[in-house]
Amino acid sequence: MKKEYLIGRIEECKRLDQCMREDSAQLIVVYGRRRVGKTYLINEYFNYSFAFKLTGSYNESKADQLERFAIELNRHSKKICDTPKSWNQAFEQLRTYLEKLPKNKKQVVFLDELPWFDTNKSKFLPAFEWFWNDWASTQRNLVFIICGSATSWMVDNISDNKGGLFRRHTSRLYLEPFSLFETKSFLEQKGIHWSTYEIAECYMIMGGIPYYLNLLDSELSYTQNIDRLFFKKKGDLWDEFDVLYSTLFSNNENYIKIVKALSEKRYGYTRAELADKVKIAPNGRLTKILKNLSDSGFIRATSYYGNKKKDTLYQLSDYYTKFYFTFVKDKYGKDQHYWSKAIDNSARRVWAGLTFEQLCKDHTNQIKNKLGISGIMTEEFAWFTKADEELGITGAQVDLVIDRGDRVINLCEMKFSVNMFAINKSYNDDLNNKKESFIKKTATKKAVQLIMVTTYGVKEGKYSNTIGGQVVLDDLFKE
Repeated sequence: MKKEYLIGRIEECKRLDQCMREDSAQLIVVYGRRRVGKTYLINEYFNYSFAFKLTGSYNESKADQLERFAIELNRHSKKICDTPKSWNQAFEQLRTYLEKLPKNKKQVVFLDELPWFDTNKSKFLPAFEWFWNDWASTQRNLVFIICGSATSWMVDNISDNKGGLFRRHTSRLYLEPFSLFETKSFLEQKGIHWSTYEIAECYMIMGGIPYYLNLLDSELSYTQNIDRLFFKKKGDLWDEFDVLYSTLFSNNENYIKIVKALSEKRYGYTRAELADKVKIAPNGRLTKILKNLSDSGFIRATSYYGNKKKDTLYQLSDYYTKFYFTFVKDKYGKDQHYWSKAIDNSARRVWAGLTFEQLCKDHTNQIKNKLGISGIMTEEFAWFTKADEELGITGAQVDLVIDRGDRVINLCEMKFSVNMFAINKSYNDDLNNKKESFIKKTATKKAVQLIMVTTYGVKEGKYSNTIGGQVVLDDLFKE
């Protein structure tokens, strides 16, 4: 099992280790956002050695998929089998082949991009269910791995399957994007040694998506890389948006409407607000779309602190999608050096400030570690209030509220700047207003602390004592 080229994925490898030790058939489900490295993980872990491996092809017919099945089976078995006419026949051929393999060693089968086999009227899923339940699940030496980028399909048809595959999987691996720590390690492995500031801004464009990060050129600067990938004509990521959404979601127009709407709203929308914005009825169809986008890692559902109605706030969480709508969609091809020239661009500064808030939310564990509360039970929320004359407060918004089990609440403010951040009188008044508004509106009896998360720290000054703690960018790069 070759793991030396893997960055991160420690817990996933431990789970795979455990599955390989089990004395029973294993059905391992691997899913996560497209380009997140699912196939690479399995290939590297098993050293590209499988009893059988087959990868589905997007938008291909059942006949073409079955022909590829026969080609791969013949390659592995060193025999010539006829191309099966149905998936039932295909799995019967696979069973015949696997039954002849040694029983005293693990036999690993890998079906990649499983959702793409399930074409219209293919009857793939019932055939797979029958194969697994009737025979494969009884083979103690069989390790069967199924993987797919269409996360919503994987969740609905495998993880949450209510039919023949109900709770049949023995392990489920959901791959998250790389953290900042893992991204830095990945780039260093490629010979890229940028500052944490540059890596963070690159992360705010690409997220921790290994496929995107692997496209970076070590001989170019950070800004040159972004120009080459996003703004140069026919750059590697110029058409990624269309490929990404068309391959993940059928009838993707409504999905794109929703992520576009969320890209334009800093704080996001509630379900009712979103339905009104995109003109989709707030019924089961909208619920399904939101669930699919959330399962696939493109949007985040955040609870409001103290909201008895339990309204959920939906926010765009995919960095690439946000960057695409903000800069690429309408500027593509107009200036191949756009990003290099946009250093002092006001739109870029606004984007960086807002996206840094999201980066901080995605590294809440690192924030907690820095604050020394990693061992304390916490819940994280967003919070806002409108002006309330009766309470004597103006409107206020806090993007990250950490409600701690030790009866302390941290209100986190995030600021992305090129230098140490100086708190002036105006901003100090704003901070105090947020704190007072939160205390009055929520009527909390807990201690409330203001926390600043900045790139290089808060500059000492007249108002720096307003905050009760601070976290800097380097802290977010901790493992």
